[in-house]
Amino acid sequence: MKKHLKFIIIIFMAISLAGCGYNSLQQQEEGVLKAWADVESNLQRRADLIPNLVRTVKGYAAHEKDTLTQVVEARAKATQIRLSTKDLSDPDAMARLSAAQGKLSSALSRLLVTVEKYPDLKANQNFMALQDQLEGTENRLNVARQRYNAAVELFNSSIRKFPYNLTNSMLLHLERKAYFKAEAGAAAVPQVKF
Repeated sequence: MKKHLKFIIIIFMAISLAGCGYNSLQQQEEGVLKAWADVESNLQRRADLIPNLVRTVKGYAAHEKDTLTQVVEARAKATQIRLSTKDLSDPDAMARLSAAQGKLSSALSRLLVTVEKYPDLKANQNFMALQDQLEGTENRLNVARQRYNAAVELFNSSIRKFPYNLTNSMLLHLERKAYFKAEAGAAAVPQVKF
């Protein structure tokens, strides 16, 4: 009888653990980390393209030095901010990254407005190719941010619902991850002046 009772207890524990979410929570956290790596990859691609874009524009618009300097400085600041996977739970760290990337986006927008003044530059094949690459990178970056936020949403909701919340509080101790948010004022319509 004791053997049967031990066997039943072992079976019951195995079934209980299968539904506790231990593996699911870890898999979802890995999904968040992978999605963040995709965001970082696209941020790096953007940072790598900018010097080529600036050099091409510099050749045509040497007297627009202020705009070019702002782009270079914004790129430098944006690439200095690095987040580790542990920082994904820190909303302040995410806000600092978002602000730096927002300044870079703003500087790039001013650069592209400057380009409108130079028809020869707009027709230059190298510039057009770089502009297309940068636009594609911005689109990829937006998709990567959305996927990251979707992974965070799934993970954060999972560690809060029953029975996964018990598994997390007793075994894993995983923290909620911070969403990638737009910088303050991002909802305002940008002013384009020629």
